[in-house]
Amino acid sequence: MQHRKLAKTDISVSNICLGTMTYGRDLDDAAAFAQMDYALDHDVNFFDVAEMYPVPTSPDDQGASEATLGRWFAKTGRRDEVVLATKVVGPGDMSKQHLGRDFAFSRSSIKDAVEQSLKRLQTDYIDLYQLHWPDRHTNCFGRLNYAHKPEQDGAQLEESLAALTELVEEGKLRAIGLSNETPWGLMKSLNLAETKGMARVASVQNPFNLLNRTAEVGLAEVMHREEVSFLPYSPLAFGVFSGKYFGGARPEGARMTRYPVFARYFTENGIKATEAYHALAKAHGIDPCMMALAWVNQHPVVTSNIIGASTMAQLEMDIASAEVILSDELLSAIDEIHTRFPNPCP
Repeated sequence: MQHRKLAKTDISVSNICLGTMTYGRDLDDAAAFAQMDYALDHDVNFFDVAEMYPVPTSPDDQGASEATLGRWFAKTGRRDEVVLATKVVGPGDMSKQHLGRDFAFSRSSIKDAVEQSLKRLQTDYIDLYQLHWPDRHTNCFGRLNYAHKPEQDGAQLEESLAALTELVEEGKLRAIGLSNETPWGLMKSLNLAETKGMARVASVQNPFNLLNRTAEVGLAEVMHREEVSFLPYSPLAFGVFSGKYFGGARPEGARMTRYPVFARYFTENGIKATEAYHALAKAHGIDPCMMALAWVNQHPVVTSNIIGASTMAQLEMDIASAEVILSDELLSAIDEIHTRFPNPCP
């Protein structure tokens, strides 16, 4: 397992990051604890959670994933072995109706969110704290093209970064990051850090997989040139690369069977592209999921690949992917499919 530094920090993270958005609902304490034990014992030191998890979100169990990690820390005493990342929820019903926040990323909202997360996580510091999605209308969560709607702007980035800077200075946060962000949002944040003396964004957590390579269009250049770490999520596109959903199948117990609202990766061209990648992997004698994971792992802009697993078998495969290197021939064939089906599921 490779370990890499979060950009411009002294924080070293594993090439694989354990995503935990199913903890507290789909996975009970026993299953979640077993995953965290296995991950840490196999050199995965980076765990990612969020105050809104588990997903799908619900006011009834908001925060349950963080609370699960907190109970594991309390039981095992292994908090200092883990690089812990969490996030403050962005604008929407969860923020306004359930949490009572008029502006998702205002100073008061961020301060409150950090205190609540620290309590649930049973810790006195967070290694990486992220803004879950922009407090403005922009093209994330499946929207490819930008529509300018300034009337939906929430808290200004300067206010948000000022609050995060205070929390870093207080020792409650070690580093800060963005999530579901655009090149403009990242550059604006970096500019504020440089000109106003605020905490510098260390990372961006965005979706990235063979069906959604939009981060390569503009964001990748910014991250390379400005030295910002990329933490991609959803490398298996909600498990579609397994092929278990081919032909419209919905296996009993599968996440898309239980939560059909997540239809992002089932566009017409998305299905065609998935079938093409599946056939390519089979022709090269590699598991399609392993190919999809390894492609993300070895992408030159990636610092740590955020995986998620419903079973221990899936977790074992996810972690084993860190040792798989795809050939130049296979990488070229992947790019050829991408040329035929460019970003079918943004």
